[in-house]
Amino acid sequence: QVHLVESGGGLVQTGDSLRLSCVASGSTFRNYAIAWFRQAPGKEREFVTVNRKSGGSTYYSDSVKGRFTISRENAKNTVYLQMNSLLPEDTAVYYCAASSTVILSSLRSQSAYQYWGQGTQVTVSS
Repeated sequence: QVHLVESGGGLVQTGDSLRLSCVASGSTFRNYAIAWFRQAPGKEREFVTVNRKSGGSTYYSDSVKGRFTISRENAKNTVYLQMNSLLPEDTAVYYCAASSTVILSSLRSQSAYQYWGQGTQVTVSS
């Protein structure tokens, strides 16, 4: 069982940066793939990025590649999402999710993740 709590969201302007945090508790953090998804108003939840396991590979959606960076600090059971050059279309609720069983072909699928945080709102004004 894993409990996830996101923080760091807020209201920023186009071009600004934000760093989101996802703190995990309840299980061996390093063995879990941790992903970030986001959901904009009126849209489906979409994949943003994932770090497979501690020391594992990382993947990004095309819409954030080059602007967002996922990182993990195992000593603090925390995964970060550094978001640079933010755009209005990045406005969404951002969720972190965890899975100990996700396979490579399912990394971008919501259904592959068993544990979810409550989300944190990111709003980018133009």
